[in-house]
Amino acid sequence: MSAVATLVFCSDCGNLLDRSPGSDKLVCQMCTAVSTDTSLKTTTTTSNERSFPSALRLKRSAVQTLDADDLHTEAKISQTCPACGNGEMWFFTLQLRGADEGATVFYRCECGHRFNTNN
Repeated sequence: MSAVATLVFCSDCGNLLDRSPGSDKLVCQMCTAVSTDTSLKTTTTTSNERSFPSALRLKRSAVQTLDADDLHTEAKISQTCPACGNGEMWFFTLQLRGADEGATVFYRCECGHRFNTNN
């Protein structure tokens, strides 16, 4: 029989063997081979991150260099801010009411003023 970490395999057919509580023998259910080697073996495995190449790992640095401007999900529109008179505002829409009604448009100005309209 051969052991890999805490799993024990049959050395004749390679089947995974179950440890029976209270028994000092391991019997293979496939080929009926018997082993009395039930001692636990400790195996420590280490690996290097380059051992398992990953397309995502290669792109990791590009993903981590996003700045605040890249995180804006709002779009700009030519709308005059009622608070400061700025000619451009950010906006996004959400469907807050029924599907047969228009979406709610949320506006945000660089001065911090916010308001919404129901279309």
